[in-house]
Amino acid sequence: MSRFHRLAQLAQQVLSDPQPHVPSPCVSICTMNPVSQLCEGCLRSLSEIGDWSRADDAQKRQIWRSIAQRLPSL
Repeated sequence: MSRFHRLAQLAQQVLSDPQPHVPSPCVSICTMNPVSQLCEGCLRSLSEIGDWSRADDAQKRQIWRSIAQRLPSL
């Protein structure tokens, strides 16, 4: 299973589950793409990565929505 397929599955699970404690999308492949300016592993921007630890669950779900929207364009 490709990492993006797994990321898409996790995004679907997170966005459909209203439970607290939204998991991080980090997959420990921390390399920024110089063209897209997104992490090669989790598809977050540097600002999204930096904001994650201070974000509430609603903000984290919004980041997951952004990731889900980025997936089809790959």
